[in-house]
Amino acid sequence: MLYGALEAGGTKMVCAIGNENGEILEQISIPTTTPQETMPPIIAYFKDKKIASIGVACFGPIDLNRKSETYGCILQTPKIPWRGFNMVKCISDALGIPVGFDTDVNGSLLGEATWGCAKGLENAVYFTIGTGVGAGVMTNGKMLHGMLHPEAGHIMMVVREDDHYQGKCPTHGTCLEGMAAGPAIEARWGASAKELADRPEVWDLESYYLAQAVMNCVMLLSPQIIIFGGGVMHQQQLFPLIRQKSLEMIKGYIRTPLLTDIDHYIVPASLNDNQGIMGCIRLAMDAVN
Repeated sequence: MLYGALEAGGTKMVCAIGNENGEILEQISIPTTTPQETMPPIIAYFKDKKIASIGVACFGPIDLNRKSETYGCILQTPKIPWRGFNMVKCISDALGIPVGFDTDVNGSLLGEATWGCAKGLENAVYFTIGTGVGAGVMTNGKMLHGMLHPEAGHIMMVVREDDHYQGKCPTHGTCLEGMAAGPAIEARWGASAKELADRPEVWDLESYYLAQAVMNCVMLLSPQIIIFGGGVMHQQQLFPLIRQKSLEMIKGYIRTPLLTDIDHYIVPASLNDNQGIMGCIRLAMDAVN
């Protein structure tokens, strides 16, 4: 059986066809501009693919409450043309097939939980650190939605004493996204993350904020694994720094075998940057099961 997958990002929309084994059989990328420009080629791509359903992992915030009048809509996104756009209705009306729908980061976590490093676990957190910051959360084997869905990129940070940067987030200033996302790194240091790879002071500061996020997750959600993905996390030198600082911040208050084996507790995404689209395949599978 074939399934459609749409990883709906703020910069590009990745469309793919996959199977029940998570194999990506084909994919294309379409720029994210406006619904009027972006959606027609997406619909056209999937129209004749003979897919049983489609899974959509979407930038947000989005309405995931099936009882809500605005279920399937993109809400107060900074991408103004997409505010109020009903992604689920648009695709369902055009293709006439079931639509699985979740956040982009929950989609990535779902991919890792089904085929990657979180397989077999029931409680996990996936952070993406890139153009923005977000987190997918799985508790007791289910993706956490709750009132809306987690927006962990906007948890507030304790600013390091020697860091005088005011933060890049236009809403919250010195939140995790405001201090640690790719644009914040570039604004603070005057160069992109890739260009700063050999500057240890950059990654020492970055890891300070990411370790705060880890500590908050450990204390609040008690996950069995914390996964980091996204463009910034291609800087592999971050991982030992985050692990070290996380343990320093926890200060031995929580002692578990998982934390003792910290190298396997705080880990990079494991699916070669395909975790998002593979999560969409799983969303599509769940939509018909």
